[in-house]
Amino acid sequence: MTMFRILMSTALVGALASCAGPMNRAPGGGGSYAAPEPAPIPAASAGDEAGLQNFVQSFRSRALSSGVSAATYDRAMRIARYNPDVIRLDRKQAEFSRPVWLYLDSAVSDSRIDTGREKAARFNSTLSAIEARYGVPREIVLAVWGMESNFGANRGKMQIIPSLATLAYDGRRGEMFQKQLIASLKILQAGDVDPENMLGSWAGAMGHTQFMPTSYLEYAVDFTGDGRRDIWSDDPTDALASTAAYLARSGWRRGEAWGAEVRLPANFNMGQIGKSTRKSSGTWAAQGVTRFGGGSLPSGNGSIIMPAGARGPAFLILDNFRSILRYNNSDNYALGVSFLGERIAGRSGIQGGWPRNDRPLSTAERKEIQQRLRAQGYYDGEIDGLFGSGTMTAVAAYQRARGVTPDGYPTSILLDQLRGR
Repeated sequence: MTMFRILMSTALVGALASCAGPMNRAPGGGGSYAAPEPAPIPAASAGDEAGLQNFVQSFRSRALSSGVSAATYDRAMRIARYNPDVIRLDRKQAEFSRPVWLYLDSAVSDSRIDTGREKAARFNSTLSAIEARYGVPREIVLAVWGMESNFGANRGKMQIIPSLATLAYDGRRGEMFQKQLIASLKILQAGDVDPENMLGSWAGAMGHTQFMPTSYLEYAVDFTGDGRRDIWSDDPTDALASTAAYLARSGWRRGEAWGAEVRLPANFNMGQIGKSTRKSSGTWAAQGVTRFGGGSLPSGNGSIIMPAGARGPAFLILDNFRSILRYNNSDNYALGVSFLGERIAGRSGIQGGWPRNDRPLSTAERKEIQQRLRAQGYYDGEIDGLFGSGTMTAVAAYQRARGVTPDGYPTSILLDQLRGR
């Protein structure tokens, strides 16, 4: 879900039922298929529905001032209803966060690798043309497709207009979703899809590679040349090309690698771990960093990350990895795309071992780590239980002050230390 999934659980998106897009040609050209039935919207309370309809009326002037025609607005918003399921999913939060190794076990599963290779063969000519135009390797485009919708099997079948209208009215992140709602109306106004068949996930992500409406407006392309940027139909061509266009415009460097798994020397300065430290591959090599499995480090300027701390694998990440982060700002996600791509292309997966015996932290414990780091002056970010770069930097600073390996990896042992035990 481009530029958005940092705000929501990947698991929720992946759990949505599979669907197909609007009426269009079947893969390979010719024929048509019936658009799926949208997911039913459960009954809302009278107050919630009345509030939503009042919002629809009041929001009309803002949409029109943003360039949406009155005809488009009125046509689209006729199907707007308050969807309690959307609010339930928006409020849902897992009690425990999945460790990176379990996330990657699922992301780079044998079945997903096999499906990716089958899709690579089936869409070989299309992928060749996309790669030639945008410079993004086919295995990376395929990996994004696999990560986002399981190669089109889980595109979502909620109608986007009712979902976004509900979230825009709800208010918790109202302004953000109001912008997405206006963008979805502009997509409808362009004629790429109609309101009933504009389907996707509960938070508005659409199509094979789960574009949010604002990202669609900026990056989606009509690669087939039929006059529509069609990311919904069974033919994934426009969606795959749009993904490559997104990555290319996000800084993907043609002909270069995303990075590599690496080994660190015994005397390596762990204070250099993290995306904030960037050095040339030659500089890393001079410090004794080597490529796992042999061979030279891929060329470029990059950082070394260790998503499971000093007891887990290390990765040299280059500019192309950062392009994947523009698609979804999660190191785990970008590693999933990178190594699913490696495996689809027939190369090795992650070789280093994970600390699989570590006890997972609950959301409450993760928040407590952030709170205690803040109390001690190491952290000034949001107390949300999400361990991004800010939390890991704070953990590393705390570890450095205690004279232990500053790998930035939060564990139950770290929490005990913060508690003074």
